Amino acid sequence: MERIDGHTLLIGLMAYPIRHSMSPTMHNNAFAKLGLNYAYLAFEIDNDKLEDAVQSIRTLDMRGCNISMPNKQKILPYLDKLSPAAKMAGAVNTVVNDNGVLTGYTTDGTGFMKSLEDEGLDIRGKKMVLAGAGGAGTPIAIQAALDGVAEIAIFNRDDRNFETARQNVEIINKETDCKASLHRLEDSEDFKQCLAECDIYCDATGAGMKPLEDVSLVNDPSWFHEDMIVYDTVYAPRETKLMKIAKSAGVKHVHNGLGMMLEQGAEAFKLWTGKEMPVDYIRDLIFNEDK
Repeated sequence: MERIDGHTLLIGLMAYPIRHSMSPTMHNNAFAKLGLNYAYLAFEIDNDKLEDAVQSIRTLDMRGCNISMPNKQKILPYLDKLSPAAKMAGAVNTVVNDNGVLTGYTTDGTGFMKSLEDEGLDIRGKKMVLAGAGGAGTPIAIQAALDGVAEIAIFNRDDRNFETARQNVEIINKETDCKASLHRLEDSEDFKQCLAECDIYCDATGAGMKPLEDVSLVNDPSWFHEDMIVYDTVYAPRETKLMKIAKSAGVKHVHNGLGMMLEQGAEAFKLWTGKEMPVDYIRDLIFNEDK
């Protein structure tokens, strides 16, 4: 509280649900560590409140905000500019306010790839199965393709995001050297076969996160093999149902979304402050907390 005064600049997080988020802990501790006069707060904002909430960034002269589900795509019409990556992904997770001009960025994809690198894992030239084409899945798919993943099989239910998944496949095949393909999650045999042949499976859906803690898109451990990577972008709870199933199958590399959250946050931190986040300090702080 000693840092907060009449000059403190506010940064927000707009999503729903969001009270579980580690982002306020991460950013506020990073601000304190570097002696920066910012404060980061979480706001439960759904689609119906989003337009007014974005306007409040200008009205309150906030430095910016993070955006998470279900707002990453819905926010696009309310912004003034998009970074090239955000435009390509059609999703935003970070907004920067420069004198009332709001620019949207996506740091999820780079955060995902950097978190794998932090674990000593390299998926360039490998086969990937990705579930989900929403605000997290889309930037992950595009960044993975840009960074050299050889093949990506994108699975999505035949719902409102299926067309987004189709567009992602087209963009990847047109703009990168990666070979992308579109699949329906309802086709369990296809899903099982692709998992058997892949090097990494990433679940970028909300399965496993409150109120879906008991949900996993894969329920049979035999669908996994021990040499693959299983990555769940959910980090609350720390161990999702998917992760438990993967571990029971003997999968060697099973990860939650904490690393991705940390690394995407570090990039957002730099966009707002111009400073490098003290990543090692924050990693120790977050990963050493009680589960």
